[in-house]
Amino acid sequence: MGFLLSKSMDANFKKQQEFMLHNARLQMERQIQMQNQMRERQMAMQIAWSREFLKYFGTFFAVTTLGLTAGAIKRKNPALLAPIVPLGFIFSYQMDSAYGTLVHRMRGEAECIMASEHDRLDLPLGTPTFDSIEKARRAKSSLASFLEK
Repeated sequence: MGFLLSKSMDANFKKQQEFMLHNARLQMERQIQMQNQMRERQMAMQIAWSREFLKYFGTFFAVTTLGLTAGAIKRKNPALLAPIVPLGFIFSYQMDSAYGTLVHRMRGEAECIMASEHDRLDLPLGTPTFDSIEKARRAKSSLASFLEK
């Protein structure tokens, strides 16, 4: 009788473990999906910001270029054209960021760094552990209670 009950409890326990593992997996997949969607939204906002900034900077660049060119012709001083060069670099960067392949090149470089220079990504004192977080929490808690006295 005890053997049958024990066998039934073992089967139920195994089913319970499988159910918990399945739920943990689903929760992890949902968490990964949510984090990816948040990352995508942040990236979309950054690209949108670049495009909006490009509109304003492009207008500024065009007006400045026209003004400096007119001034250089009127005063016969080609030195007035010098600011166009650095402004052109900034404009090109913004154009590449907003509509070009900058994001793809950055992703490729990041993948290369992760593959061949992984040691550059290490956190100081290593990855936080439960014990290190708990130790810091206890220290802060004991300091707060000490200051209250």
